[in-house]
Amino acid sequence: MAMKMENVSEDRRRREGKRVFSFMNMMAWIALGVGVVMSVANLGYLSEENLPLMLGIGFLVGSVFIYTIGTAISMVEQRKQDNEADEKIE
Repeated sequence: MAMKMENVSEDRRRREGKRVFSFMNMMAWIALGVGVVMSVANLGYLSEENLPLMLGIGFLVGSVFIYTIGTAISMVEQRKQDNEADEKIE
């Protein structure tokens, strides 16, 4: 019975880790899309005073950071689960 409870909680944590990665991935793609649209729509006046263009570039850069953070969280969670599985085997 104890083994079954451990498997259930382990499966739940895996699903939560995948859900966090999926959410971060979705948010990164949304930010990328917003950044592309804002940047392309405001390329006519290329200046640091063009706020929509600067925001678009910020969204483009932010999307890369969001994706990187989501991937890092996923990798850390996977490594943590692998280490716990190795400890249970020993």
